[in-house]
Amino acid sequence: MPLDPQCRALIEAAAGSAPFDGSDHIAVRNGYAATISAFRHATGELNSVVDSAFPGPAGDVPIRIYRPQGDGASLAPCLIFYHGGGWAVGDLDTHDHMCRHLAHGSGAVVISVDYRLAPEHKFPAGLADCIAAVHWVIDNAGKLEVDATRVAIGGDSAGGNLAAAVTIEMRDTGGPKLALQLLIYPAVDFTADNNSLRENATGYMLTREALEMFTDLYLPDRTTRSDPRASPLLCASHTDLPRAFVQTAEFDPLRDEGRAYAEALMAAGCPVEYKCYPGVIHGFARMGAKVDAGLTALDDACGVLREALMP
Repeated sequence: MPLDPQCRALIEAAAGSAPFDGSDHIAVRNGYAATISAFRHATGELNSVVDSAFPGPAGDVPIRIYRPQGDGASLAPCLIFYHGGGWAVGDLDTHDHMCRHLAHGSGAVVISVDYRLAPEHKFPAGLADCIAAVHWVIDNAGKLEVDATRVAIGGDSAGGNLAAAVTIEMRDTGGPKLALQLLIYPAVDFTADNNSLRENATGYMLTREALEMFTDLYLPDRTTRSDPRASPLLCASHTDLPRAFVQTAEFDPLRDEGRAYAEALMAAGCPVEYKCYPGVIHGFARMGAKVDAGLTALDDACGVLREALMP
C-alpha cells in the first residue's frame, strides 16, 4: 500500500531535522519530548490520574496510575505499560495520551512505568525496573484496587521489547501469570538483518542508523545483543507464554521483527493476534493527533485488552 498521506506529511515536515539521529542523546531526548504537544490527542474522561513511585532494585521508580471510570463494585483489571523511546528517551509524559486512551477504552487500570534509561543506565537496568514493577503490582494489588489474576503488560517499540522480555522472565522464574502481552511495533532481535530493515532503512523518520545509535546506547557490549533478555526472539523456547497481540507498521524498519515474533509465538502454541497496519510508519500509535491510523491501533488494542481481561 502507498505511504499514508498523513504520515507523508509528517515526514515532509520533519525533512532535514532527523529527530532520532545524532550522537547527543540528551538532544534526542529533548527533541522527542518536544513532539508531545503535536501528537497528543483528546481522550475520554478518567476517574483519576495519579503520579506515584515504587521501590525498585536501585531506588524509587516513578509510575503514573490511570484509573478508568467505573462502578467500583469489583477489583479492576490492570495493564502495566512500558513506554517506547529506544531505551534512551521517553518518559511518563511522552506516552501520557496513549495510556489515557488505553485506560478509557479498555476499562483497565493502566500503570505506566518510568524505568531507568540508557546510556546512564545500560542493559539490564531498565529491564530490572520493569520486572520489579510486575512483582510490585501483584504484591500490592489490594491497595491498588486491581485484580491480581487479570494483569497484562505491554509497550511500544522499546517498551514492547521490555514487555516481551518481562513475559519470558515471569515464565522462567515462576513469577505471576499474565493474561496478555501487548506488543506495539516491538524490537525483539538486535541481531536481525531482514527485508524491513533494508527497505525502510531511511526516509520514514526512524532510520536504521538511529536504531544503531539506540542499540549502542543500550547495549554497548555487542555480545549482549544476542542475550535473549535483550532479544526475546532468540529465546530458546516460546512455549507457555500468555496470549499476545502484536501490532506492526508497514513502513517500519522493525516490521519484520514483530512479525517474526508473532510467528514464533504461534509456532510454540501461544494464542496470537498479529496485525500489520498498512501505509504507516514506526511510532504511529503515538501520533493520534496527526495520524488517524494511530487511533485505530489503540482502539484495536483496547478491544483485545477487554477480551483478555474482562470476566
